[in-house]
Amino acid sequence: MARDKPEAAAEAEAAPELSYREQLDFLNPIAQPLASRKLTRKLLKCIRKATKQKQVRRGVKEVQKFINKGEKGITVLAGDTLPIDVYCHIPIMCEDRSLPYAYVPSKTDLGAAAGSKRPTCVIMIKPHEEYQEAYDECLEEVSALPMPL
Repeated sequence: MARDKPEAAAEAEAAPELSYREQLDFLNPIAQPLASRKLTRKLLKCIRKATKQKQVRRGVKEVQKFINKGEKGITVLAGDTLPIDVYCHIPIMCEDRSLPYAYVPSKTDLGAAAGSKRPTCVIMIKPHEEYQEAYDECLEEVSALPMPL
């Protein structure tokens, strides 16, 4: 019986990750504008590049602090964070300061892209010359997303 638990844990780790379509089932009602599958991949790739250059702000408290300080960047929020009260003020702060923001379906994927084993509900990507082309492409697509009413 003691042997069953490690096997179950190994099976859970080996279980395939949810697809983009399956992740959409867990979205919050406020997750607008939602990045498309293609844009989600681009944003996560840009976050990985930014993490290597240490140009990422991670977590509600840190992102909120730097938005208030006037730092520029793309804010990426996880659409499956509960309770939504934790981070529902971030989009309003971004709109007040004309910062682009978008939701991606999974906080687990967001945390993994930032090089963390823990899920993350908010990340801000700062511009940097090492990945400027990828950043500009993401910025253009996020800015083109329709804003919620």
